[in-house]
Amino acid sequence: MQDKFTIGIEEEYLMVDRDSLALAPMPDGLMAACQGELQDQVSPEFLKCQIEVGTCVCETVQEARADLKRLRSTISKHAADHNLAPIAVSCHPFSDWKHQTFTEKDRYATLEKELEGVARRMLICGMHVHVGIEEQNLRIDLMPQLAYFLPHLLALSTSSPFWQGDDTGLASYRLSVFDNMPRTGLPPIFASWGEYERTTGTLIDLGVIEDTTKIWWDLRPSDHYPTLETRIFDVQPRMEDALALAGLLQAITRMLMRLRDRNLRWREYDRFLISENRWRAQRYGVTEGLIDFGEKKIRPFDDLLNELIMLLAEDAEALGVLDDITRLRDTVAHGTSATRQRAVFKEGGQEAVVRHLIDEFHADL
Repeated sequence: MQDKFTIGIEEEYLMVDRDSLALAPMPDGLMAACQGELQDQVSPEFLKCQIEVGTCVCETVQEARADLKRLRSTISKHAADHNLAPIAVSCHPFSDWKHQTFTEKDRYATLEKELEGVARRMLICGMHVHVGIEEQNLRIDLMPQLAYFLPHLLALSTSSPFWQGDDTGLASYRLSVFDNMPRTGLPPIFASWGEYERTTGTLIDLGVIEDTTKIWWDLRPSDHYPTLETRIFDVQPRMEDALALAGLLQAITRMLMRLRDRNLRWREYDRFLISENRWRAQRYGVTEGLIDFGEKKIRPFDDLLNELIMLLAEDAEALGVLDDITRLRDTVAHGTSATRQRAVFKEGGQEAVVRHLIDEFHADL
């Protein structure tokens, strides 16, 4: 087994006006100040009310914690100079996508031209977690096994119940918006890296896409790094929840590698079945459970998580993330961000939800 399963975390944030609590475009001075301090670890996003950060390559979740805390703190500090505040949530509770402005960048202009209305309503934010896997064919071999766990990861991360002032009834409405894009959803199964390159290369050779960064599956080999990039997560309002999810993914990947070293592997289930669990996670988060395909029944999420933690105990100990992933028991017991947002809305309305999200962003800094 490889010695290290390095991780990198990318997060997208929304900027809100501290007075109106609505989304606000970032002034040029704010982005310049952030980039002056964080260099290429921060970048603009598709909409001017968005900003993206990425940690360095980290060997442990503990390293990622220090770097992510620095990134979040720096963004918050410079935003305050402009009476703005960042929130790490996948959909703003009430702002309208039709009132947002686009970042002036060739890539984003091309995206809008190609996708038209589908791109214009992309007022969503996600979290992407990279796990380092050096060998190309190994990335392809692990993808369909890791895909089984994508609904579990989504359920634990759900943070987008509201869309343009409405309670959608879903725990992750972000995914409903994102799935309107082409080349999204669960990844196909490939026999080898060569087959992956031939398949994706067809679109590149035809000029449909310029590279695989425009393939937006829930899980993909990174175009830039020797990693598997998991993109299923809603972004997390609280930093410690983001780190717990990153640790869980890191431990799952190590577990799959441990099985491989014993000539074993996780069973690969049909995408039709995994898609059903993906929908259940999107709709309910952790409140209604997922299908256990082996037992052929719907199991409560707390049972599934406890079973998963026991399965990963050896790997979590080796990676130093056991405390981080056991924190997820509180997520299941008390609900994800989607649950917390609904509770705040019931007591204080939409603006109270945004204040709550500002508080949660700063809670761990």
